[in-house]
Amino acid sequence: MNNRILITGLRRACIMQRVTMTTDSKAVIGNREVVGFGMNGTESYIDRVDFPMPAIRYKENNPDIQALREKEKGDWKKLSIEEKKALYRASFCQTFAEINAPTGRWKSSIGVILMGISGALWLFIFMKKFVYPPLPVTFEEERQLAQLERMKILEVNPITGLTSRK
Repeated sequence: MNNRILITGLRRACIMQRVTMTTDSKAVIGNREVVGFGMNGTESYIDRVDFPMPAIRYKENNPDIQALREKEKGDWKKLSIEEKKALYRASFCQTFAEINAPTGRWKSSIGVILMGISGALWLFIFMKKFVYPPLPVTFEEERQLAQLERMKILEVNPITGLTSRK
């Protein structure tokens, strides 16, 4: 008994959700014609090469496009090239060539990266000049050579064994 009540309630909820989804989608898509299932069953328009058939047409129906759609039902040889292009543009925003065309976005990305590197270099120079203390005198080449000679004289860490023989 409880199962029947639960199943009936779930069915009603699903039906109400479908009704809500269709009324909400009508508000979003406006006067555009639904022509397919769409990506994941949603009524949306998106230009993608891997999903070439959107669920709705690109432009809303107007009298000019409606007249072309009626003319389209007849012989296609009677349509001019301009009319065919207008029909295509009413259904799709871009052609495959336009979708695959380079956008030039890489230029702005490279510019932002180079500005970031430039800012980091200026920050490094500022820190080196004004924040860090000067290097100790033991970093001078003469001092390092003198230290090496002293280590040889005192025999610090001598190399012994087979590798020490010539």
